Amino acid sequence: MTIQRRQLIAATTAATLIGGGRARAQAQQPIRLGVLGDFSGPYRHLSGPTNVACVRQAVQDSGLIERGIPVEVIQADHQQKADTGTAIVREWFDRGGVDVVLEVNNSSIALAVNSIVREKDKIHLNTGAATTELTAHNCSPNTVHWTYDTYMLARSSGVATVKAGGNSFFFITADFAFGYQMERDLTRFIEAEGGKVAGKVRYPFPATTDFSSFLLQAASSRAKVVAFLNAGADFINCVKQANEFGLTKRGQKLLGIIGFINDVHTLGLETAQGLMLTECFYWDLNDRTRAFTRRVLPKTPDNYPNQCQAGAYSAAFHYLKAVGQVGAERAKASGREMVELMKRMPTDDDVFGAGRIREDGRKLHDVHLFEVKSPAESRGPWDYFKLARTTPAEEAFRPLSEGGCPLVKA
Repeated sequence: MTIQRRQLIAATTAATLIGGGRARAQAQQPIRLGVLGDFSGPYRHLSGPTNVACVRQAVQDSGLIERGIPVEVIQADHQQKADTGTAIVREWFDRGGVDVVLEVNNSSIALAVNSIVREKDKIHLNTGAATTELTAHNCSPNTVHWTYDTYMLARSSGVATVKAGGNSFFFITADFAFGYQMERDLTRFIEAEGGKVAGKVRYPFPATTDFSSFLLQAASSRAKVVAFLNAGADFINCVKQANEFGLTKRGQKLLGIIGFINDVHTLGLETAQGLMLTECFYWDLNDRTRAFTRRVLPKTPDNYPNQCQAGAYSAAFHYLKAVGQVGAERAKASGREMVELMKRMPTDDDVFGAGRIREDGRKLHDVHLFEVKSPAESRGPWDYFKLARTTPAEEAFRPLSEGGCPLVKA
């Protein structure tokens, strides 16, 4: 397809050279990191500018600029369209000199990019899409799946809810690849714990803003738990409208399968209190997460980083550590060799702590289930979560034996 003019501008001229004033750095071909995300749609506050700020922070923290290795961060808006996203990525690789694509917070686009990086021998560090297909039959030696996936989100959110007595569910699902897989994974964990799915409905994505008919179906189902299998503006609208229709007053619990601190900020604690949400990162979790947040917040003062944005930092930081070991020229020569190096190196950063990358490309780290505080419990702005449970890294994600990734040796 032909990329629209404004997309070409975003993809090719929105580059920022970190430390670009150094003559030594200008003499080299820079490492180029491309952030492909949602900058204008329903996930803008979960992706977009804050994601770019976190990647730039990773560049700063890596120390490569001081060593004379130039790094550029560019960005583009995929507009939640697979053809637009893939056209941008091909442009980046064929003419833009991009080495790594990050974020890609749409499962359909992520799977397409997964194929392109293998073809071009580049790197896809996916920090925003949730499909487990990236580490299953579609796994690639050029892709690492960071942050979360549907298996982890379903396991952390679904199991705990059933154990707490929420043994019947109604799903309101975004009608695209992420939603389908989340339905399968969540159903599996609910039924394994003795619960049941009382009903489900899928809505057109991303064209839906009025969820009233779907919420009325949820209310009629008499399910104890109404689970929103969506994110961003859709999730926010669902929670708001569910409160307007009085679902919680009827005794139905609202469950955000993929909710973020930014959503809670938009909703307010009066509306969001009691929600159970899974995140791998929370700014106030420990000393390291607080230190990271202090560094990045001046770049994005109105939007605290969430797990996806922290994941983009973590992925970029680990990649740049690998670049520091081999140098820019070798790093640009083969994406596959760089991913192999990244798998051999243990991961450790201020957002997720210690972890590792498995042979199927799955990044492992601890996962946390949080409950949203009541207004009385909060000490101030963005003090929204209390820790309910932590799932250790080796238990949180799908076992290697269940994925079917051909990179895994028997």
